[in-house]
Amino acid sequence: MDRARTVPHLNRRSLLIGGGAGLGLLVAWSVWPRSYEVNLRAGPGEQIFNAFLRIGDDGRVVVAVPQAEVGQGVYTSLPQILADELGADWRTVGVEPAPISPLYANRLLAEQLAGVGDGGLIGGARAWAVREYATRQTLMLTAGSTSVRAFETPLREAGAAARALLCMAAAPRWNADWQALDTREGFVWNGDDRIPFSELAAAAAALEPPDQLSFREGTDNRLAGAALPRLDLPSKVDGTAQFAGDIRLPGMIFAAVRQGPIGNSRLVGIDRGAARKVAGLIRIFEQPGWVGAVASNWWAANRAVEAMRPRFTTTGGLVGSADVDRALADALERGDAAHASAIGDVEEAFAGGNVLRARYAVGPAPNAPIETLVATARLTGDRLEVWAPTQAPALARSAAARAAGLGEGRVTLYPTLVGGGYGRKLETAAIEQAVHMAVAMRRPVQLVWSRIEETLHDSFRPPARAVMTARMADNGTIAAWRARIAAPSTLSVVSGRLRAGKDGPADRGEAAAVDGAMPPYQIPAVSVEHLPADVRIPTGIWRSGAHSYTAFFTESFVDELARHAGAEPMSFRMQMFGDNLRLARALAAAAALGGWDGGGPGSAMGLAVHSAFGSHAALVVEVEIDRSQKIRVKRAACAVDCGWTVNPEIVRQQIEGGIMFGIAAATGEPIRFDRGLPTAIGFGDLGLPLLAQSPDVTVELIDSSEPPGGVTELGVPPVAPAIANAVFALSGQRLRSLPLVVGSRG
Repeated sequence: MDRARTVPHLNRRSLLIGGGAGLGLLVAWSVWPRSYEVNLRAGPGEQIFNAFLRIGDDGRVVVAVPQAEVGQGVYTSLPQILADELGADWRTVGVEPAPISPLYANRLLAEQLAGVGDGGLIGGARAWAVREYATRQTLMLTAGSTSVRAFETPLREAGAAARALLCMAAAPRWNADWQALDTREGFVWNGDDRIPFSELAAAAAALEPPDQLSFREGTDNRLAGAALPRLDLPSKVDGTAQFAGDIRLPGMIFAAVRQGPIGNSRLVGIDRGAARKVAGLIRIFEQPGWVGAVASNWWAANRAVEAMRPRFTTTGGLVGSADVDRALADALERGDAAHASAIGDVEEAFAGGNVLRARYAVGPAPNAPIETLVATARLTGDRLEVWAPTQAPALARSAAARAAGLGEGRVTLYPTLVGGGYGRKLETAAIEQAVHMAVAMRRPVQLVWSRIEETLHDSFRPPARAVMTARMADNGTIAAWRARIAAPSTLSVVSGRLRAGKDGPADRGEAAAVDGAMPPYQIPAVSVEHLPADVRIPTGIWRSGAHSYTAFFTESFVDELARHAGAEPMSFRMQMFGDNLRLARALAAAAALGGWDGGGPGSAMGLAVHSAFGSHAALVVEVEIDRSQKIRVKRAACAVDCGWTVNPEIVRQQIEGGIMFGIAAATGEPIRFDRGLPTAIGFGDLGLPLLAQSPDVTVELIDSSEPPGGVTELGVPPVAPAIANAVFALSGQRLRSLPLVVGSRG
C-alpha cells in the first residue's frame, strides 16, 4: 500500500485553533471552550475510536453519520468512505445517526450560506469566522448537496486513524513494524497472516494515533468507487425501518392540528361541542395560530379538529395568487437590485442593435413529501425527548427546548429516517406543536400532520419572474447578457425562522435567490440582478433551490437565441463553452446517449445544461403532447460529471430521482392561492405523473478524478428548460412559464 499521502491525525477530540477576523471577535469568543469531547455512546463489547467510529468485539463496524438520510443515500455513501479507508468488510458495517455535537457541524454549507471563501487575507479570515461560528453553534445541516463534499475528509481521517491503531495493536503479535501492515476485509494483514478487527479493537482503542496518517491510494481492495448495496434499503423494503410515525411509547396519545390562513392569523372561535362528540377525544388545544386535538388514536384526533371548524382572523388581508403576481411584477418593474453580479462592461456591450428580450415566470411549487411533518415528544420530570425527521437536529432541539421552556441540555433529540422532502424537514412547526401538547398532557404525544394540512401549509419553492435580455454578436454568439430576476429572499427568511431571531453570520439570502443565474458560457459582458419581492406566502428550501428556476430562465433563453441566430442548439452552446470543458464533454455525451437529432422543427427533442454544487450535467429529452394537451416526457438521457464518485449506483439513483422530481414540477398543475390558502388539498390536485407515464431514463457518469461534487439536487435544474425546448421543437410554441402548459400565453 502506498502511504505517500499524509494528513494530520484525528484525535479523540478536535482542537479548534486559528486567528480571528478582529479583536472584537477574539474577545467575544474567548470564553468558549477550545475543544469538544466525543459524545458517542458505546454498547456492550464496543470500542469508540473517534467521533465517527465504533468497533465491536463481534467485528461489527458502526459509523456515526452526521447527515440526515432523506433518501439520498448518505447512510451508505458516507460509511463507505470511512470503511474504505479503514479496510473494513462491507458486510459488517452498520450505521447510526450521529449525536448532536459541534464535531459534526457542516462547515462547508455554512461557508456557502455566508458566501465566503478563502481568497486573500480578508476572505480567509471571514471563512475562518464562519467555520468557527458553525462549529460553536453546532450547525448540523443536511442541504445544498454538501454531504460528501463536507465530510469526505473527516471520514477518511477517521478511517485512517482507526486503521493505524489496529495495525499498531497487531504489530507486537508478529514482532513487526506496524507501518508494514495492511488492512482489508475486516482483518489486519501481515503477508498471508491475519488478525480480525474484533480481536484487536479493545487494545487498539486504548492507543494514541501517530502524528501523521496516510490515506489509501491505488485501486486494489477498495470499497470507495464501488456500487455497494445500500445499508438503509433492506429495512425499508421489509418494513422494519423506523420513521417518526412508527414510534410507539407506553401511554402515548395521538394528535392532529389545523392552522390558520397564510399571514398573521389568530384563532377567534371553534365548535367545541362538535369536537367533543368524537369518540376517543381526550383534550382540545387552542393557540393563537392553530388548534389541536389529542385522542386515543390519530383518526379520532383528526376528526376532532375537522369537527371544530376553527375560525381565524388574518391581519393584512388574505393573500391570493393575484397578490403574488402583483408583488413579483412590481419588484421586476420598479424594484431596486439587492444583489448584482457583473462581468465586463455590460452597458457598453449593449450599445448597438440586435437586442432580444424575453419574459419568464415560475410559479410556486410544493415539496409534497410522502411523509408529512411529524414529531413525537415525551416529558419525564424535567427531561424532554423528541423523535422527529429533521435536516437540522441542533436547530430542531433548540425549537423543542423553547416550546417546553427548558434548557437545551435537558432535551434529547432522536433523529429518525426522513420520508422525503428535500428542505421541508428543516421546518420545526410540528416539533414545537407536539412538545407544547406533551408538556401540557404529561404524556407522550405523537403529532402527525394530515395530508391536507401538509399541502395547505407547505413551505413552497418561491415563485419568480425574470426579464432576460441579450445582444447578439455579428458572428452569431452572445455579446452581452442581462438577467433581472424578481423573487423572495427565501434563504434569509428560512434562516431567521430557524434561528428564532438569534444573531449569526450574515447569510447570502439575496445572492442565493439567483443561485445558478450566471450562464455557464463565455460571454464578454454579463449582469445578473436580484430584485426582492414580498409575495406573502410561505416559501422554503426546495430541491435545488433557486437553480430550479434560474436554469429554466437561462437555458430556455439560450435556446431562443440559438433559434434566432439560425443555429443548431447544441452547436450554439458548444461554441460558447470556452474553457468549460467538463460541461462541454457532458453535453457531447448526453447528445450521443439520447440520439440528439438537432432539435429541428417537429423533432420533439430538447436539451439543457447546468453546472451546480461542484458538478456538471447535460440533459436531452424527447416529449409528446397527448390529446388533452398534456406534456409527457418519453425519454430522458443525462450525462453527469460529478468528479470522483463514492458509489456510482447511488449517484445514478439521485440523478434519476432528480429528473423525475423535475418532470413532476415542470408538468404538474399550477399552485394557486385563494383567501390565504392554496387551492390544492392533496396529491390528486398536484397533477403528478403516474408510474405508467414515467419516461425511460438513462444516466451516464463521466469518469473524472476531480474532487466529488454534489448530485442529489443536480438532476432537477435542466429538466424544465429541456422540456420547454422540446415542446418548441415539436409544436413551435415557446412556453415561458412554469409549470409548462401547452396553449398558455408566453
